[in-house]
Amino acid sequence: MTADQIILLVEDNDDDAELALRALNAARISNAVVRVRDGVEALDYLFARESHAGRDLNDLPAVVFLDLNLPRLGGLDVLTAIRAGEHSKHLPVVILTSSDEETDRLAAYSQFANSYVRKPVDYDQFAAAARDLGLYWLVHNRPLPRKPG
Repeated sequence: MTADQIILLVEDNDDDAELALRALNAARISNAVVRVRDGVEALDYLFARESHAGRDLNDLPAVVFLDLNLPRLGGLDVLTAIRAGEHSKHLPVVILTSSDEETDRLAAYSQFANSYVRKPVDYDQFAAAARDLGLYWLVHNRPLPRKPG
């Protein structure tokens, strides 16, 4: 994974977003993070629409950290749209949410989420979880090869 690939953080809670950013920085993950605050904006970014219309559609994030409980369009709907897109269907998506409901986990994995992580309430645990996710998805994971271009 190269440092020029971004992380897309889909998080409406400012405190949780700030914790995730600090944890990634503490882990010395140098990838830029693009944060969007709702599901509609996430899809606009990924599908290069609206305010993101000038973005290269094929320049996908290295990973998406996706909250489930989002305004305007929920995380499961975002995940469904990602998996339906030909260019985005293999994009690594990690559900990062406060929900530990079995129905949410089943729904996320039914839509082919790559991982489901419950946000810890404790600051230190949350920071450790965000750091570990960043290290795994950006350093250890071997992504799907890109199509020659």
